[in-house]
Order: sequence, then C-alpha cells, then structure tokens
Amino acid sequence: MALWRGSAYAGFLALAVGCVLLLEPQLPGSALRSLWSSLQLAPAPAGPGSPEGRLAAAWDALIVRPARRWRRVAVGVNACVDVVLSGVKLLEALGLSPGNGKDHTILHSKNDLEEAFIHFMGKGVAAERFFSDKEAFHDIAQIASELPGAQHYVGGNAALIGQKFAANSDLKVLLCGPVGPKLHELLDDNVFVPPESLQEVDEFHLILEYQAGEEWGRLKAPHANRFIFSHDLSNGAMNMLEVFVSSLEEFQPDLVVLSGLHMMEGQSKELQRKRLLEVVTSISDIPTGIPVHLELASMTNRELMRSIVHQVFPAVTSLGLNEQELLFLSQAASGPHSSLSSWNGVPDVALPSILGQTLPWRACQLEKALPLLPPEEAHARSPELPVSSKAQREGPVFSGLRAHGQDLDFHSVLQ
Repeated sequence: MALWRGSAYAGFLALAVGCVLLLEPQLPGSALRSLWSSLQLAPAPAGPGSPEGRLAAAWDALIVRPARRWRRVAVGVNACVDVVLSGVKLLEALGLSPGNGKDHTILHSKNDLEEAFIHFMGKGVAAERFFSDKEAFHDIAQIASELPGAQHYVGGNAALIGQKFAANSDLKVLLCGPVGPKLHELLDDNVFVPPESLQEVDEFHLILEYQAGEEWGRLKAPHANRFIFSHDLSNGAMNMLEVFVSSLEEFQPDLVVLSGLHMMEGQSKELQRKRLLEVVTSISDIPTGIPVHLELASMTNRELMRSIVHQVFPAVTSLGLNEQELLFLSQAASGPHSSLSSWNGVPDVALPSILGQTLPWRACQLEKALPLLPPEEAHARSPELPVSSKAQREGPVFSGLRAHGQDLDFHSVLQ
C-alpha cells in the first residue's frame, strides 16, 4: 500500500509541475532548479538555450573590463539638496491624519501628499512625485527642515553619483546641475562644478522615510522605503543640459553619466519632446569611444517613458534602474509582467551587473521589456533623430539595479 501511495504522490507532483510549465512557460530557471532540488530529483539542466540564458551569455561576451582606467568622469544633470526625515512625523506636523491611500501622478495639495504617501507606504514601494504649488511646497519644506531629526544631504542622481566617484582620489569629477550654496557646501572637494552651474538658491527635495513594520493609524509598512517629492523647476526643465554639453569638450571625460530625465514629468508634452530631442542630439555629439550611462528613476508618465525607450536608449551604452522602475518600463513598453501593479512580496535584491557579472533573472528579461529599435529604424520613424547606437561606442559597459530604491555602490565600477 505504501508503494502505491508513493507512486500516486509522484504522479500527482509530475502532473502539477506539468500544469505549471504549461501555464507559465517563462518561469525563471532559478525557480525550476529550486523545485527540482526540493523534490530531490536529478538536477535540472542549466538551460543555456533559454531566453535568459542566451541574454546572460551575450552579456558575458560583451561586458568587458575597460582597456584603460577611467580618470575623468562627467556627470549631469540633476542635483539638489535632499531633506531626509520621517514621513509620518512630517505629515503629523502638517496636521494630517491617516486616511485612504491614492496615487497621484502630480501632487497639488497637502491632501494629495497624504494620500500618495499612504498609498506607497502601504506597499513598501519607493516613489517620486512633483508638487505643483510653489508656495505650498515652500511652506512644507520649511517645516520639514526645522523638524527634529531632519538631515540635509547631497541629492539628485547626478550629484550622488558624482559624489560617489569623488571618493576615488584618482578620479577627476565634473558635475553639471543646479548647484546652490547649501549643495556646494555639501559636495566633496574633488567634485568640480563649472561656474555656469552655480545658482543663488538651492533646489530642495523632501525624502519621507519609513521603516519596515512602522505603523500610522491602521497602516503598516511591509518594507522600509522612501517617498520623495519636490517643486523643482530647474531640474524639471533640465536647465543645465547645455552647460553640461558645452563643458564636455574642455573637460575631455573618459565616461559620461546622464540622469534627470524623470524630472521632466511635470513639464508639457511639447517641452518633453523638445528636450528629449536635444538630449539625443547632445549624446550623439559625444565621441563614440566614450561610454554613456543613463540612470533612470521613479516615473508615472508612460508616454514619456516610451519616448525615452525609443529615442534615448539606442544612443546610450548602459542603464541603471531598480525593480519597480523596471516593471514600469515594461508596462510602458508592453513588455513581460506588464499587468502587475507591483512586484509581489519583497522585491528581489538586485545584484549589479558590472564588468561581466550577471543580473538576476528579472533583469535578464530586460531584452524583452525593451523593444529597442535598430538606430536606422528609429531614424526612419523619427527622421529628426540622429542615427546613433550604443553598439558604436567602444569601451566598458556596466549596468546596475538599485535594490529597494537605494543606489548601488558605484565605486565598484572602478575596481
């Protein structure tokens, strides 16, 4: 009887596994290997013929160590001062109480701020939004800066990456972005800011943090994360793009890092279209021997994301993004898992793909998530765009993901 019972169990498991593979043919190899291991059966094949395996193999072949070490790095174009504090304490200081969560692509009031914060805190997901009311934002920022425990840091992806690079004393770092007095004071002495990038007033971004398990009313955060908002017109219009481009010829960088495209979400479609065209034109003017890295961030505008995918991606060498940004990118480009509102459970810890290392399977799906066009086809669809391709650029390629919205250690790129 025990023999028949064991055979029945084995048959049932085989049927279940067959159904799973039939219903979900794209199940990641790591999950299959784990299943095979739990059943104590023969190891599953590595699957070099799978889409993920082919992509990983291609990356292993393409991602190589640089022939020479980078000595000069140019970074632009978003920079600000981050005011980091407890999100719950700020909302309570504003006289707000926990209610129902609701996402807002643009924040127009304190109530919008409360609803958006609750929406993302309940999911434990990082997000960034534009606050449209200048005076209301100024009042909120002043209250935030004066709260006990509020801290001021270098902010903006470009400034953060530049600051990280500056920790390497062998590097010369150029930063172009709207740099006010407070930010200039916070920057490393090894970061050179051209005079044209200096301005009288800082751009402030408020970063509302919450801890895993933190409660506010009936709300409980499943993971630690942050909600960011600002009224940042300078970064929003990418005002320092021209300064950045004009500085490259004299600075002669070995590597260019570009970020800040997400800040245009608060701008009109016409301005977005104009600036994206100018970004692509500027990148195309950079010598092909200089790699260009594009760093993404949290976005809500799918049309803008699609434009970045089709216009900017073909012109750059590498990308940086986290799990939620990858999912939104897939949603905007009609890629895999685009029906999901967010990743279920704790997001995968995103391992960097730097100089030959392999990303987790979700990042390996990037090829499907990004329906990139060959440069000639992109040019045919949009004749005003210059023909440029990341394949034309020589030198190292590095990609990175940010786990839970946090930046990875860019210093590892230099090792």
